[in-house]
Amino acid sequence: MVDASRILIPVKGGPTDDDAVALACQVAVQSKAEIHAIHVIEVKRTMPLDAELHAEAERGEGFLNRAEQVADRFKQTLQTDLLQARDVGPAIIDEVLERGIDLIVLGIGYKKRFGEFDLGKTAPYILKHAPCRVWVCRQAT
Repeated sequence: MVDASRILIPVKGGPTDDDAVALACQVAVQSKAEIHAIHVIEVKRTMPLDAELHAEAERGEGFLNRAEQVADRFKQTLQTDLLQARDVGPAIIDEVLERGIDLIVLGIGYKKRFGEFDLGKTAPYILKHAPCRVWVCRQAT
């Protein structure tokens, strides 16, 4: 059994969000953990950090609502937050530190760049800087 009291799931509307939420819920059922789902809106440097990005916020709320629906199937409650930041990775790590997160369940897609599998920039940042366990839930090829 996994010993986690607080779990964080960053959601981005990708195909692995449902799997990551389901996995976190299964752990939470066993360990009675709190589950936090966040979506980070990346704000361009040419805009103020607190700019009102209505379309992006609406999309993000949709991603978080979908995560709540998946959690409902497991009879789990998610605490959700919509954040705005310059970079997604540091924003996620800030949330981890602020909330005392024990486990991050990170869904990633299967993307290729130059013919090779590519993790992008957020996943490696989280894997490098997270002070807690990180479970990666990767999309099938």
